[in-house]
Amino acid sequence: MAAAPFELKGKTVYVAGHDGMVGAALTRRLAREDVRLVTVDRSEVDLRDQSMVFRWFAQVRPQLIILAAAKVGGIVANNTLRAEYIYDNIAIAANVIHAAHLNGAEKLMFLGSSCIYPKLAAQPLREDSVLTGPLEPTNEPYAIAKIAGIKMVEAYRSQYGSDFISVMPTNLYGPGDNYHPEYSHVVAALIRRFHEAKLAGATNVTIWGTGAPRREFLYVDDMADACVHLMKTFSGPELVNIGVGKDITIAEFARIVAAIVGYRGEVTFDHSRPDGTPRKMLDVTRLEKLGWRAQTSLKDGIELAYRAYLSAG
Repeated sequence: MAAAPFELKGKTVYVAGHDGMVGAALTRRLAREDVRLVTVDRSEVDLRDQSMVFRWFAQVRPQLIILAAAKVGGIVANNTLRAEYIYDNIAIAANVIHAAHLNGAEKLMFLGSSCIYPKLAAQPLREDSVLTGPLEPTNEPYAIAKIAGIKMVEAYRSQYGSDFISVMPTNLYGPGDNYHPEYSHVVAALIRRFHEAKLAGATNVTIWGTGAPRREFLYVDDMADACVHLMKTFSGPELVNIGVGKDITIAEFARIVAAIVGYRGEVTFDHSRPDGTPRKMLDVTRLEKLGWRAQTSLKDGIELAYRAYLSAG
């Protein structure tokens, strides 16, 4: 099992899920490192298909793997596509982690999600609170799949001495986000809704829930920088949270997004709709002790995300 610090220079690095928001940010960040970056389109290798994954790994034999591929979405998608979310994400994790082991990968990083933590866990969320209580029901299938990936990483590290690690990003946003009208995360959903309301001259935008839940938001390029930092500096069985250590209510957040987008109408809340977890803020003590802190403010990050949304449209 390799020890930190870990040298990236000259290594072949595979980013699984390179065409998603997270994977694209990782490829942007790794372009600044002296590495050989490899990616493969899902049309060529479906990560849910074991034989395709094993064949590709045997041919390419990447030395480092960052497993960012996942089927992801917001509260509606998680609650509606429950079977897809648990099957697809368990299959992806199982295939990539085992293929990395079979082909002698030097290091693997598995990206989890803050939804792995119990719904009512003490705040801020510490890494050791995993499996200490019931999960939020609306995203339980996705959370279970991510927990399975974490436990695979632990098991391969324990049994085979593999230098496999897991990190837990908080709520992410930025360039390349999914702006689907039903299945997007809250940041992308609000950017799209306020932008469309501004264009339409709408006087009111209604948001699901009470607006009271608190959420932490991290700009995706900051997350990518943290991942590269941890690949170099961290090797251990513990999870590492990646976040900013600060949160905000959905109501406050919505008003910030509205102001940046330029929507001037009213914002109301539909209390008949689900809120999800009351609060999700990560304890980032471990990350900060490893020498990393987020650099992008929430306001600056939303402005960058809105600019990316406009250019993509």
